[in-house]
Amino acid sequence: MYNESDINEIVNQQRAFFRTGKTLDIEFRIRQLQRLKKAVLRHQEDIEKALNMDLGRAPLEAYFCDIGSLILEIDETIKGIRRWARQETHFSGLHCFPSMITKVYKMPYGVSLIISPFNFPILLSLGVLTASIAGGNTAVIKASSKSPACTELLKGLIREIFPPKYVTVIDGGHDVADMCLAQRFDKIFYTGSPKVGVHVLQEAAKNLTSTALELGGETGNWCIIRKDADLKDAARKIAFFKMLNAGQICININQIAVAEEVSEAFIKELKAAFKKQIGDDPVNNSEYPKLINSGAYDKCRDIAEKYKDRIVFGGTGNRESLKFAPTVIYPVDIDEDIVQRELFCPLLPVVTYKDSEIDAVLRTISEREAGLALYIFTEDVKWAEGVMQRMQFGGGCINEVCLHMMVKGVPFNGVGHSGIGAYHGKWGFAEFTHPTSVLIGSSRFNLPLREHPYDGRLKKLLIKLFER
Repeated sequence: MYNESDINEIVNQQRAFFRTGKTLDIEFRIRQLQRLKKAVLRHQEDIEKALNMDLGRAPLEAYFCDIGSLILEIDETIKGIRRWARQETHFSGLHCFPSMITKVYKMPYGVSLIISPFNFPILLSLGVLTASIAGGNTAVIKASSKSPACTELLKGLIREIFPPKYVTVIDGGHDVADMCLAQRFDKIFYTGSPKVGVHVLQEAAKNLTSTALELGGETGNWCIIRKDADLKDAARKIAFFKMLNAGQICININQIAVAEEVSEAFIKELKAAFKKQIGDDPVNNSEYPKLINSGAYDKCRDIAEKYKDRIVFGGTGNRESLKFAPTVIYPVDIDEDIVQRELFCPLLPVVTYKDSEIDAVLRTISEREAGLALYIFTEDVKWAEGVMQRMQFGGGCINEVCLHMMVKGVPFNGVGHSGIGAYHGKWGFAEFTHPTSVLIGSSRFNLPLREHPYDGRLKKLLIKLFER
């Protein structure tokens, strides 16, 4: 168990190491990222086993969601870091004459704190660590107590390749997280719920610490299906996504709004897609993941019980194995409680609307807290692009699900109650660095334009001319 003194000592050691300047060297950072990649590949089977123990993940799902995505992230960072870290040279402008050169240095913050969640315990700790290392920081990873097998694996993996004065992993519950937040870190990156995100920001504000939040969204992520959508294709993709990690994904579909003109046909296709992918008895299918603990299971079961008269698919579970079947609840009104909060489980409420009244649906969604993701299925891609450009949300897809977060070169982020900041690739590098502007002055040919007295007519004309 950690106490405040232990954590304070870790932070002090990391700050002392950061001040040696070793992390400023780009080649040093690349070597550390290469070591991290090799360690992940070396422990691939161990990671798969840990993910299975904590979340019931099948090996292929573990690779697709955590390991493979992490390797993509590290490779992209190694390839791009020299370019991202390159100092910029700018023309200062005539108004700064004769000091005509200004440079922008990409400076690390220093000692970073990464608070990672249980649902993707490897990707959302080591993926963020990749950005922190790329930026030239040291890192303390506060891993989740809800995924103990993965936390133990992380501790061993990091201890194997990095000294604690550079990167270390600590475990424990909320009390340990609060001890970390009480320290003076230089950068905090938290992934989790909006409620805890508020607490993290409040604690960070005491030291005015730069903070990034990746949150699930208070009222959940919407999927909109228009009457012209390819229902079979939409159902296939939605079924896959809702079963992934048993719905415990911050960008997962929380609720669906489907045009009532095609709602019955869509429900039929959705049922068929679930059965085709996971069979008639998902609770006893070894490939189907489990909920993280009994509390999560009970919450899911209790909500399902409340809406049992409208369950059209699923609704069964096994508390001992912590598995609850993908469950479709239909029909649901857009103002009901179940579609005004993040569910984070395999429950999938379906709201119907008249296709001609889609604007009213979008208006209702816009009036609620911004989600982390938005998904739209329609043949009218131009219309969908227009919606995507005026709605507030983190990121999303048109006629697809989840893949936007795996695209190289684009940010993963939230807005409002779904997050602050962004990362992945160059965006992660930017999140963990501060752009420092430095003008290089000249001691020759300095004009007295900015100096008193200010009553000269020529001085006024020249200033106006230069500051255009």
